[in-house]
Amino acid sequence: MNNFKTEIISWYSANKRSLPWRETSEPYCIWLSEIMSQQTRIEQSLPYYLKFIDAYPTIFHLAEAKEDEVLKLWQGLGYYSRARNLHATAKYIAYELNGKFPDNYNDLLKLKGVGDYTASAIASICFNEPAPVVDGNVYRVLSRYFGVDIPINSTKGIKYFKTLAKELIDHEQPGEYNQGIMEFGARQCKPQSPDCNICPLNESCVALQKKMVALLPVKIKKGKIKHRHFNYLIINNDEKTILEQRTANDIWKNLYEFPLIEDKHELTEEQIIKHDIFKKYIPHNKFSIHLYNNDKIVHKLSHQYIHTKFWIVNLQTKIENGIEKKQLNEYPVPILIANFVEEFSF
Repeated sequence: MNNFKTEIISWYSANKRSLPWRETSEPYCIWLSEIMSQQTRIEQSLPYYLKFIDAYPTIFHLAEAKEDEVLKLWQGLGYYSRARNLHATAKYIAYELNGKFPDNYNDLLKLKGVGDYTASAIASICFNEPAPVVDGNVYRVLSRYFGVDIPINSTKGIKYFKTLAKELIDHEQPGEYNQGIMEFGARQCKPQSPDCNICPLNESCVALQKKMVALLPVKIKKGKIKHRHFNYLIINNDEKTILEQRTANDIWKNLYEFPLIEDKHELTEEQIIKHDIFKKYIPHNKFSIHLYNNDKIVHKLSHQYIHTKFWIVNLQTKIENGIEKKQLNEYPVPILIANFVEEFSF
């Protein structure tokens, strides 16, 4: 095991990518980078990290921001609950803890939006606590190197790999080791077709010896994908349109969207016009309607597919309680809506 951790740290020292949060041990920066990198590739999260650091250079700046501003800056990064939790935690640390982050794993774990992995990363990188990280990259490295076929998303697997990670972590350099094994999984022990010929661990890797690299890690398949049909009403006159905030405990909470008719099935134009939600916004016959996209746009989320149609409804009357079209880009919206707004050219 000593050889394993030594090789990981050595490989990391020689191969690590140059990233801004690796130039500091400031908890705010590490926390921000780790939250943004959850279920997200670094190449995607890096521009957002730079934008956030520029807009909110300290935890106090982030705490003082309005949630709409935070969500707008986060727009396109997905998993928006991360942004809402980020903002809530910033307020808590700024106002309740006087801007000082908890300095240990157990207290970090109490923060909203901070789970085992993020608490371990901050504790090890910022406070040199030997708290092992276990994420998708780490699961892959450990399962292959030690030849473990226990499903990584099973209760047994989660416990087993956490225990193994605790045994392996370098107590002298926990932050370097944690970052090293995550980087190793992301760049060397990749999910598909890793180059095992140049791997420093190839002589002792069980999966390579037993020709099991492509079979590990094992993951239990989850339930079926949920399909939802969204029909957006783009209600228009010369100057205004209508946006609403999503407030239900569902995807895209607190983001904005056009009036929505959701159904379990695909709806026709006739069904749209007869729908109560349509009548709520268009209580008269002074309108014209047409479908903007003849082919449904399928927006794929982790456990559900959103089948989307945009219905253009032009009015001959004024829109009450609408917003100016030129203000559309000021509101935080799902990327699905943002792409439509850009393409439609209001």
